Formats: sequence, structure tokens, C-alpha cells
Amino acid sequence: MAWTELTRRQHARAGGKYASDLTDPEWALIAPFMPAPKTTGRPRTTSLRDVFDAILYMATTECQWRMLPNDFPPVSMVRGYFYAWRNDG
Repeated sequence: MAWTELTRRQHARAGGKYASDLTDPEWALIAPFMPAPKTTGRPRTTSLRDVFDAILYMATTECQWRMLPNDFPPVSMVRGYFYAWRNDG
């Protein structure tokens, strides 16, 4: 299938820093499945979208945890969310 002007605009990845970053419509589909903030303990200060983008970046580039760019949340936080989500299914 060849790209048309309509499909090119529909699938454009403008706006993100990396090609693996989610678009707003993609995040709108995923956001309802993200865990709600806990009622006890320290309040969440990191955007779950940034964490998810970091995980997608790692899956796309196959980089190591420590090679995650500084544009993303800290490695320990991304890794913690990844393992928690993996274990929760």
C-alpha cells in the first residue's frame, strides 16, 4: 500500500522527541489501563506517559537500562514500574 496524503498525516509521528514516543490518540487508549495513584505514601510526581515512553524506547532500540537517555525519568523508576507492571500482568 502506498502512502497517500491522508494516511501520511494520520500516521505522522510529529511532536515527540523520539520515534517511539506515543501520540496523543495512542496515549488516550492506554491511559485508562494505568494504575491509579496510591492513597497512602508519597504522591506520584512522575508522569506515567513518560515512563511508558521510556519503556517503548528501550524496546525499540534494545538498549540497556543504564543507556536510557536523561530525557526520561530515572532508570530505577522506569525499571521499577516495568517490573511491577510485568508482575501484575
